[in-house]
Amino acid sequence: MENSISVPDNSRRTALKTGLAVSALAALSLTTLNSASANTSSDTKHDMAILNAALDLENQAIWAYGVAAGKLSDSKVGNVIKSLALRNQADHIKHRDIFISTIKSLGGTPTNARETYNLSAYIKAGEGNLDNDANIAKLALALEVDAVLAYASAVSKLRTPALVAAGLSILPDESAHAAAIRAVFGTLDPTIHAVPAAQLSKETRSQWILSV
Repeated sequence: MENSISVPDNSRRTALKTGLAVSALAALSLTTLNSASANTSSDTKHDMAILNAALDLENQAIWAYGVAAGKLSDSKVGNVIKSLALRNQADHIKHRDIFISTIKSLGGTPTNARETYNLSAYIKAGEGNLDNDANIAKLALALEVDAVLAYASAVSKLRTPALVAAGLSILPDESAHAAAIRAVFGTLDPTIHAVPAAQLSKETRSQWILSV
């Protein structure tokens, strides 16, 4: 099994690069905002709270990938997963910086990253673990899937049009992370498709998750 795993093909890597380009456009949109962009002071405070919640998600992802990278084996499988994990983490760092800049431009204070995050709910649900390479990748997949769902929910609650547009532009990058992880598993099992459903929603979440 270990010798059969491979990195995502060129088309998938192209999709990831496209996601990065989209994030760059989002950064341009977000960092040029100021408090005058919102309809009212109340809207600004409301949106800043949502942005801080999104920032906390990015901080969690950065932390989780850092912990996971240190627990992966030095095998071929472990190194492939580590390479993908570090690329995904780099995207999350870019997203984090976008949110920090935006919150500051709106006159707010970005939430600080925590020293540790609790992932026990995922482990108890059998949606990954930190005990071997495959389970670490499954845990990362569950986190990425939930990040997409959280972003979609958060964007729908924003009141500032420019923020809605920028938030929507980050969503494809988050979805690409989940698809890329599933693509790695697809090299081991051809029945596992990178994109298992026509949409990623609460209703299709179970189709995206890979259980331990």
